[in-house]
Amino acid sequence: MSAGAMEQKLDTKGLTCPLPVLRTKKAIKDVPTGGTLTVEATDPGAVKDFEAFCQATGHELLSSTAAQGVLTFVIRKTR
Repeated sequence: MSAGAMEQKLDTKGLTCPLPVLRTKKAIKDVPTGGTLTVEATDPGAVKDFEAFCQATGHELLSSTAAQGVLTFVIRKTR
């Protein structure tokens, strides 16, 4: 299995709400069910935005971390 097959990355650093979530909504369509999308963002509001996004779409927020001003979200596509 190739490393990129099940895990995809999306860089939304520098974008403000609602753009990180909108870009994620578009990008996750290309992720196979069960695969993950790792999103990097710098907008502090993204933490609540991604929690709400996952709750609304049914996707699973596996992790939400912050380091050096960059927020990293790992989302598993559930359907």
